[in-house]
Amino acid sequence: MMKTFDEIFENAENIITGIAAAPGLVIAKAYKFIKEELEVNGQKITNIKQALTDLDEAITRSKKELNKILNLARDIMGDKRAIIFEAQMMILDDPILLGTIKRRIEYEKMLPEFIVNDEISKYQKLMFQAHEAYMSERAHDIEDIKNRIIRNLQNKRWKSKIIQDVIVVSKTLTPADTILFSKSNTKGFVIDHGGLTSHAAIISRSLNIPAVVGTHNSTLLINDGDELVVDGFHGCILVNPTKRQCNFFNIKIKHLKKLQKSLEELKDKKAETTDGKIIELLANVDVTGEIDIAKTSGAQGIGLYRSEQIFAEMGDLASEEEQTKIYSKLASRMYPQMVTIRALDIGGDKFNFSGISEPNPFLGLRGIRLLLANESLFKSQIRAVLRASKNKNVQFMLPMISSLEEVRKSKRLIDECKKELKKAKEKFDNNIKIGIMVEVPSTALLAKEFADEVDFLSIGTNDLIQYLVAVDRGNDLVSDLYREFHPAVLKTLKIIIDGAKISNKNVSLCGEMAADTLAIPLLIGLGLETLSISPSTITYVKKIIRSISYLKSKKLADECLTFTTSQEITSRIEKFFVDNSIKRTRNII
Repeated sequence: MMKTFDEIFENAENIITGIAAAPGLVIAKAYKFIKEELEVNGQKITNIKQALTDLDEAITRSKKELNKILNLARDIMGDKRAIIFEAQMMILDDPILLGTIKRRIEYEKMLPEFIVNDEISKYQKLMFQAHEAYMSERAHDIEDIKNRIIRNLQNKRWKSKIIQDVIVVSKTLTPADTILFSKSNTKGFVIDHGGLTSHAAIISRSLNIPAVVGTHNSTLLINDGDELVVDGFHGCILVNPTKRQCNFFNIKIKHLKKLQKSLEELKDKKAETTDGKIIELLANVDVTGEIDIAKTSGAQGIGLYRSEQIFAEMGDLASEEEQTKIYSKLASRMYPQMVTIRALDIGGDKFNFSGISEPNPFLGLRGIRLLLANESLFKSQIRAVLRASKNKNVQFMLPMISSLEEVRKSKRLIDECKKELKKAKEKFDNNIKIGIMVEVPSTALLAKEFADEVDFLSIGTNDLIQYLVAVDRGNDLVSDLYREFHPAVLKTLKIIIDGAKISNKNVSLCGEMAADTLAIPLLIGLGLETLSISPSTITYVKKIIRSISYLKSKKLADECLTFTTSQEITSRIEKFFVDNSIKRTRNII
């Protein structure tokens, strides 16, 4: 039996790939949705008054149609997300656009549908030429308005039998199409065009309908009635899957349903203390890691993506193109939530890139030191991350920073890469946020100064603790001395958190300490508002957070900061759990 996703698609000839626009798994029949092509000709007219009357009537009918869809969208999606359709309604009320169209009808004496098509197409062309993906997607939305007006001018009605319980396959889908299909219990969407910011994708995510967009040629490769597997986690479609493929996905679907059921109670609930303090819970993932679970567990984004695992899996250096593909898929699968990609943290106990034998690799050429010593390697990754950031949901994080000079040199290289990509006319987020890992004592002590230099801080307690207490956590002879509740650790965390807050910068904690439920009240009491943990631990941590008071946690932290031994701190935290009748499971990774 096939055990991994990669095995399913290895040498598969029935696979179509695209962008993972809305997470989920589904197996159902295909329904090809093809809209009638509207023909518009440049015929001259003589009755200008009638043409203007026809235009006004067509606008009025178009408004009524959109108003019905707006009300339906409000019922299905709620007022906040239905604003998409309010924006479309505003186009139909745009005095400049409508005034221009009417003047052209009067002067050029052409059919109103020709003028409507030509004038609105000008706006679309400008939007398509924009470098921002968002603008290109909005051009597709305007296409719906244009066609709606033309159809009403020609007194045509859209007629299509919408079949229940199918996977809709189409070249494009307007927001209105997507809403109408959702009413018919559509199981999934497969779309040739569009990206993560398309309204069809946004609506699919809102309605929890698996969707894969940007497939380019799915309408050519899929026939009506074909059985499809749509994997909205990975952005893949299987056409007429084999028995073995079906078995694999049926097992995966059952597992997903079981997982969702167990998480259902807490998934959509906030990680909020009993007195209203909101904590953001992010996920730590590897290349093959638990991205599916992160999506279904209620993670609010990826707080740590360990990019060095690419090397561990490939057994070699990944090219810029390979990295771009991996990061882009990750970003698309998590959109619109943020993904924080950590620069290659290699050396030390990780992937030995240099081949150099060091007497003490933990204090040697590792992390940012190795990257700055190998600029071509570093810049290759920077460009890949930037290229994957075009939907503006990617952040970049520098590992093992120990001096401000390392940050400034890294930022100069990032600026160089931006210039190179601009010259190559590559799209990317020019305002991508840059952060650092705080895992070295020198950086912790200068947390405020580092926070002034970057956009965010992330505390890596695994390395920070071993450097603070001079203990190799992997050495059995001294591992009992590796103590996360060491008084020096608490005081150092307080310095980092306070330093970041003085500079008004976000600070998170992404080490194993955040997955120890015993530490949760303490971390929240110290002032942390963001935790990044293993996806499988999110619900457990959320339960703890929802059981504690922030004010009591702050009082606990303040008291623990006065203690001088680990035992005193541990005992006081355990008493906190007992006093507040909180059940816990320690070390839940």
